[in-house]
Amino acid sequence: MVELKDSTFAALANATRRDILARLARSETTVSELADAYDMSLNAVSKHVMALEEAGLVTRRVDWRTHYICLNPEPLRAAHEWLGFYSAFWENKLDALEQFLANKKGAKHVASDSAKKKTRRNAR
Repeated sequence: MVELKDSTFAALANATRRDILARLARSETTVSELADAYDMSLNAVSKHVMALEEAGLVTRRVDWRTHYICLNPEPLRAAHEWLGFYSAFWENKLDALEQFLANKKGAKHVASDSAKKKTRRNAR
């Protein structure tokens, strides 16, 4: 099993943070540029970035007074692998449900055909 930090899912639980990660997946950007994209203060965006940093999802590079933020995909890979285990579990359950419903539909179809034949025999 992969090592997964709880802070990864805590950080991903927030829609703004998920959106920040999506933006960072396209390219590195500054905190100021991120703040321009949201209807919130620079300080509020900085707090979201700090939460992402604490989870290891982003890294910060400082060039003089400009802070550049970059995506670190490694914790996302670990989360994906962890979720993949449960994905296989649910796929098996859904496959079993599909088979059950197909069998039930087939049994109902056979019962329906028998009833039709019986009705035709009684009509004669």
